[in-house]
Amino acid sequence: MIRLSKSLNAWGTPDFKDILKEEIEQMGAEQLPLQQGLSSSSYALDDKLQVRIIGISEGADFIHAKLGIFYTGIIAGCNCADDPTPVEEQNEYCEVQLDIDKMTGETTVALLPE
Repeated sequence: MIRLSKSLNAWGTPDFKDILKEEIEQMGAEQLPLQQGLSSSSYALDDKLQVRIIGISEGADFIHAKLGIFYTGIIAGCNCADDPTPVEEQNEYCEVQLDIDKMTGETTVALLPE
């Protein structure tokens, strides 16, 4: 489970959005559904994440954030010596819903349909 403690501590301050973006951009593909969000490649890379906050709302127990994530992926070939396929990064984008528990900072991430 992901824990966004810094974002939770910043909730209600002007810095919340910046801190949330920073925490998400530091995560890897194993914590975010980047692989499932691929549309033009076959393997998600997580070294160039850029997060855009689409919307934030508050419920009784959770902070809900809808985010757009820009990242890159590659089309993985066979890596054979005679494979002519160049390994080029492809731009990717997906949208996710974060639900941040207001007591613990534990966060669930769900890939949103296009």
